[in-house]
Amino acid sequence: MGLNETPSAGRVHIGFFGLRNTGKSSLLNAVAGQDLAVVSEVKGTTTDPVYKSMEILPLGPVVIIDTPGIDDEGELGAERVRRARRVINRIDAAVLVTEAGAAPAGAEEELAGLFREKEIPFLTARNKCDLLPGPLPPAGEAELFVSARTGTNVDALKEKIAAMVPSSDGKLRIVGDLLSPSDFVVLVVPIDKAAPKGRLILPQQQTIRDILEADASALVVKEHELRYALEHLGKKPRMVITDSQVFAKVSADTPPDIPLTSFSILFARYKGFLGSAVRGVKRLDSIGGGDRVLVCEGCTHHRQCDDIGTVKIPRWIRDYTGGKPGFVFTSGGGFPADLSPYSLIVHCGGCMLNEREMRFREQCAASQKVPMTNYGILIAFMQGILERSLSLFPHILAELED
Repeated sequence: MGLNETPSAGRVHIGFFGLRNTGKSSLLNAVAGQDLAVVSEVKGTTTDPVYKSMEILPLGPVVIIDTPGIDDEGELGAERVRRARRVINRIDAAVLVTEAGAAPAGAEEELAGLFREKEIPFLTARNKCDLLPGPLPPAGEAELFVSARTGTNVDALKEKIAAMVPSSDGKLRIVGDLLSPSDFVVLVVPIDKAAPKGRLILPQQQTIRDILEADASALVVKEHELRYALEHLGKKPRMVITDSQVFAKVSADTPPDIPLTSFSILFARYKGFLGSAVRGVKRLDSIGGGDRVLVCEGCTHHRQCDDIGTVKIPRWIRDYTGGKPGFVFTSGGGFPADLSPYSLIVHCGGCMLNEREMRFREQCAASQKVPMTNYGILIAFMQGILERSLSLFPHILAELED
């Protein structure tokens, strides 16, 4: 992925929902202007949510999600419905596709109720309006008569979707809001087996882009080059940002008067759960042999022999606690509905998950009273440098004292 490409987690997520055979996939294809979803007259053609990153004017970069019919039947159909419902937790806006002229179904009304409950802006697209006799009836404020077959009101549908998508103005940035023009930042980036060949990993790419957008400069070094770089720069950097896996070495090599943090901590703030993650890490001090720790990663990268999530973090937790807690691992879109078996959740930085999905996971943990933290905060806490790594966020430091 190039620096000019918007990652999936940074795009607006728009889900298309409805009953089977209302034309969800056909309408999605009409909005996208290309055949993204398989279309058939057979009910239940869409069996799994289909995600497609693309550019749609006037929306810009988006992820369009086609979902299975919410009224699917049988044991397999029930699983499809569960998967469609999971999509609701990660969307920024929804299109409820109904059949023009048909009376509202109970499943459609239930969907609308879920959108309202989760405060997801949505509109109702009454598809197949070309089959209605006579002129189109008046539409409500949050609905539109459309036809995927003839293209009627498809452009108007795009405009309505764009109008209801939340504005990005005022949203947190990764680090740019902490910088002034002409500042420079030192990024410590280990090159290990987990890094894609020829590329930096996504959080590093996104952070560099955000620094440049702040009219600041980024100097990227490996952990063994940091001390030399700081001694020969001739100017103190605004901050040092490091990969959490080398936190201890970087902390030792960075003078105390230079703020230090990690990509993972910055992403906890960017995704909106830094405060709760700092509170959650305190649970580590009471973890014992009978406890279970859930380790979650938002991506599904190939596991290496010394993988941070499945190998290093469990080892570090056992060493820190002196006990042998059990560990359970999830990756990608998987996140257990029942968190009661776990004493602590340790999450990755969430660079592959959008803010709504991360907030949903945070809320699930909070409602079930299970502490949740993330990789960078956990590592800094175990190495005794969490307070230093939060020096850029004085209001969060108070979380350590509560």
